[in-house]
Amino acid sequence: MIIVAVFAITRMRHYVPQAGSGCLVRGRSFEVPLSPSQAGIAATIAGVATHRTLPARAVTIAYATALQESDLQNLTYGDRDSVGVFQQRPSQGWGTRSELLDPVYSTGKFFAALTAVPGYQTMRVYQAAQAVQRSADGFAYNQYAPEGSILAAGFTGRQPRAVWCWYSGAAAGTGRRRLAAAARELARVYGPLRIGHAADPATTVTVGTRAAGWSVATWLVTNASDYGITFVRYRGYQWRAAAGQQGWTRYVATGHHRTPGRLTVGYG
Repeated sequence: MIIVAVFAITRMRHYVPQAGSGCLVRGRSFEVPLSPSQAGIAATIAGVATHRTLPARAVTIAYATALQESDLQNLTYGDRDSVGVFQQRPSQGWGTRSELLDPVYSTGKFFAALTAVPGYQTMRVYQAAQAVQRSADGFAYNQYAPEGSILAAGFTGRQPRAVWCWYSGAAAGTGRRRLAAAARELARVYGPLRIGHAADPATTVTVGTRAAGWSVATWLVTNASDYGITFVRYRGYQWRAAAGQQGWTRYVATGHHRTPGRLTVGYG
């Protein structure tokens, strides 16, 4: 039996990874532990923002909202007909139930509504979130602003090597789907990407900016168990599923691994 450790979002300076599966986001002032499912959704939110070239402030607001509404989980239930990461309601015109249970779709709808709010980038986080959600207690989003900022820095790639995961047993090495499926989902989240092939076996992903590269890298790491990914390499660092708790470690790149703007992703 695989034990998945689900961690509450708490402020702590040095979090010690637990047995089982989990993820960690390292910030400048404290660390945020997440479950792989939470981290995967967080990575998707950042990917949709990257595709739309949105500022980090928009991502911070999205995380504060999602933490309050669903604890960064894709819920199939909620108040009245609310569902999904942002607890959007089909009856209020956000989309169908099945659409809102797709984190890519629901995140896109959230950002479309957020960017339509005049001056959202200069508002307090809870004010911007409330302008979109119109919840009963808008100030409740405020408690998650610090965590949202830490997550935004890590998942958008503004702070490199800040996100990593570890998986119990052989989960990451025996993924149910392979990298062809991962590439298709990456394109849904980030938009068109240049996907190539390399030896190992491995796949390469070419990105336009360093931050985008680290964002894609975090998406791959947080979804590694689903896609059978065993390593991710980028800009002289690598994450390995077999040593996931160590985070990102130095890697001496050779050949195509040395190409700037190119990630290499391997699977077992």
